[in-house]
Amino acid sequence: MAHPKLKYKRVLLKLSGEALMGDDAFGINKDTITSMVESIKEVLALGLELGIVVGGGNIFRGVALGATGMDRATGDYMGMLATVMNAMALQDALRRAGVEARVQSALTLSQVAEPYIRGRALKYLEKGRVVIFAAGTGNPFFTTDTTAALRGAEIGAEIVLKATKVDGIYSADPNKDPNATLYHDITFDEAISRNLKVMDATAFALCRDQKLPIKVFSIRKKGALLRVVLGEPEGTLVHV
Repeated sequence: MAHPKLKYKRVLLKLSGEALMGDDAFGINKDTITSMVESIKEVLALGLELGIVVGGGNIFRGVALGATGMDRATGDYMGMLATVMNAMALQDALRRAGVEARVQSALTLSQVAEPYIRGRALKYLEKGRVVIFAAGTGNPFFTTDTTAALRGAEIGAEIVLKATKVDGIYSADPNKDPNATLYHDITFDEAISRNLKVMDATAFALCRDQKLPIKVFSIRKKGALLRVVLGEPEGTLVHV
């Protein structure tokens, strides 16, 4: 039974690979993933149905440095495999915290993950299990942002939550411009006209066409995920 204060019943959470590495140069930071799991467990306790798409930058960025001149499709497939590693690590951390989680992969890797089957994913969500979507869309030339938009639309999520290192969308890079202002609320058209890099163009267009709002917030802020799902002021909402 969902908590009456929940603003959303089902959400798609996009976690970047970089978010998983914390302040490390690469890999998965144990304290960071533990903190994320605590935040996830907190919202699940309210009855939220949660799908997660995880990136692979924390693993693949290091590989990519030595991959100059590599065929783009080959590099993208390697990136997809990096997301599977992250998905398995997140699943393990969730299970150790007592949360049932399933990894569904868009690439066939039957020894470590089940295939992505939409109907099965929906059943898991209805039973209160977390579904982690790995290996992107299974196709090169598409980012994990696009995967988040696609899976969000497929599972009937009410919103895509983009968890990053910054606490929302700014008018300019806050690390470079001290006068950068945080947007609390912005339309898709405004974000395009101001050339704000919320997601890549394919993901952004898909969310706009499906009228699927995006919330950008910092996963590092304690209690931020909880505030977002309760509809309290946090981060930036991008809507139609």
